[in-house]
Amino acid sequence: MRLIDRRVSCPSMSAPRRGAALVEFAIVFPVFILVILGIIEFGRAFMIGQLVTNAAREGARQAVLDGSSNSAVSSTVTSFMQGAGNVSPSDVTVTIAVSTAAAANQLSAAKSGDLCTIRVSVPFSKVSYLTPSFLATTNLVGQSTMRHE
Repeated sequence: MRLIDRRVSCPSMSAPRRGAALVEFAIVFPVFILVILGIIEFGRAFMIGQLVTNAAREGARQAVLDGSSNSAVSSTVTSFMQGAGNVSPSDVTVTIAVSTAAAANQLSAAKSGDLCTIRVSVPFSKVSYLTPSFLATTNLVGQSTMRHE
């Protein structure tokens, strides 16, 4: 006498499970898309953060040269951000500080050996693809300090 396994051979036993994969996909897919969008946003924020730091470094290199001015440094930083990250110049804030009080934060009055600090700030809402409401007021900031020549 031969026994037949009816669970494998009977097609009517598998019929109630036909839509299970579709339901599971409908539940998992939105979560998967949110994770992917989060990864993209985090990567974009990290990239712009690095560009802001690099822009501050480029501005500091310009600032330490003899005869440089605040407007030349601001122009260097904004053109770097526009070229490298497609960030509008109106969205970039450049702050220039010189270590001596006599210079009054003017690079034209800086003396040799003074510390020149360039701080670049960009609102995250202006550079992100999808800005969550809790990050709407966040700024990406980069800073670089070099000694004036």
